[in-house]
Amino acid sequence: MSVTSISFILFLLGFAAIGVSSALKREKNTDDYLLASRDIPPWMAALSAVATNNSGFMFIGLIGTTYALGLSAAWIMIGWVVGDWVMWNFVHHPLRKKSEERDTSTFSDFLGSYYPHPPGEPGEPPPTSFGDFVAKIYGHKRQTIIKISAVFIVLFLGSYAAAQLTAGSKALHVLFGWPYQTGAIIGAVIVLLYCFSGGIRASIWTDVAQSIVMIFAMFLLLFTGINSLGGLEAFWMQLQAVSPTYTSFTPVDTMFGPLLFIVGWFVAGMGVIGQPHIMVRFMAIESAESLKQARLIYFSWYTTFSLCAVGVGLLARVLLPESASFDAELSLPTIAQHLLPEVLVGLVMAGLFAATMSTADSQVLSCSAALTQDLFPGWGKSYNLTKLGTVAVTAVVLIIALIGPTSVFELVALSWAALAACFGPLLLVHLLEHRTPPTRIAVLMMFGGLGAILIWRYVLGWSDHIYEVLPGVLTGFAIYGVGKLLPHEANESA
Repeated sequence: MSVTSISFILFLLGFAAIGVSSALKREKNTDDYLLASRDIPPWMAALSAVATNNSGFMFIGLIGTTYALGLSAAWIMIGWVVGDWVMWNFVHHPLRKKSEERDTSTFSDFLGSYYPHPPGEPGEPPPTSFGDFVAKIYGHKRQTIIKISAVFIVLFLGSYAAAQLTAGSKALHVLFGWPYQTGAIIGAVIVLLYCFSGGIRASIWTDVAQSIVMIFAMFLLLFTGINSLGGLEAFWMQLQAVSPTYTSFTPVDTMFGPLLFIVGWFVAGMGVIGQPHIMVRFMAIESAESLKQARLIYFSWYTTFSLCAVGVGLLARVLLPESASFDAELSLPTIAQHLLPEVLVGLVMAGLFAATMSTADSQVLSCSAALTQDLFPGWGKSYNLTKLGTVAVTAVVLIIALIGPTSVFELVALSWAALAACFGPLLLVHLLEHRTPPTRIAVLMMFGGLGAILIWRYVLGWSDHIYEVLPGVLTGFAIYGVGKLLPHEANESA
């Protein structure tokens, strides 16, 4: 067995041990399983959110996209970070405060909490037949919003989690030459290990360790790679030799112009508020007042991380000449093997693989919460049934990873856009407007945003020119604006 393999296994076991050790603080109830009893320190919430937001996408997808596009790919992360920062100033504090006031433990339940409980006891008894299930979906305003949003979460966050398994499998493919399917199966097993050990707390603890390792690895790759090329000046000259437009900071070949290309990614950053697996970390932070400290740490780390990822993507294009057979999303693990000692290659690969698994873990937990707390709330009363729901979701995610697209960037881009368009406009309206939209308008906002995204990507084929999250989010707000002009019930809020 090579030094790299031994190093990889030892470091991976170390990351896994961190996650499993969270069981020492575990309480056997669903609130702790899904929200870590709302006692996460701000620095841990911040570093975990960075890692969860950027693991498979940053290490595999963004680096591969930068390899293909060149310097203009930086606008993807500039727009994304700025849009994210804007939302921090409007959404995170009221979300943390109101989610506790309303005693909501899931993203869907929070969206539905602005509508009245159904008649009788608060909550919802489990359906006894399919007809009863359908009646409950359409019979109560609160349950309509909760159940429809839960279905969207299971569908699209499940696909997002599959992208993480795919990203991890690509790392193992480069390291050991294993088929992608083998890495995905191993990843699914690790996801279940994290989930069963400590729920969301296990994910947060391992995220923190991985965010530290990966930013160290990015700096190390950049320094070693640029030094091997003869310094910054030589590096820049070789970048310019790739193509006449490769070092252009202005996006090229965009149908609607560079400005709308950038705006699309700015709205993508705003779409963070529609990502349940990220927002749940701020629902779990110890207090709303802790968010100021968390924001400083989050954006300092996030900005540095983004710059490094783009730099590594450019470095890979010089060190790994383009060929028809080369998958650009394998750039990071490939150049790590070119530049680093074997023991550090093992560390980088273990950090990358474990980061994608802990992100998949948090996404699986959010899907499991939607399934057991929102779609079938009778399950959510049982700690063991909640875990059984996690097993079911993991199985579905693994199937998507095995038979779905192999492009991490494509899977993440579609899933992120769908969640952002379905939930972002509705969440903003809830938190910033004084009037809750009628149920029929809220449902139309979710379906309308999703429909716009699917048409933009698969019918018009314009996703490469403007990220589809922009038309999706605008459609949601347009439906709300039209709905305000129509006759409606005075107020549907609880």
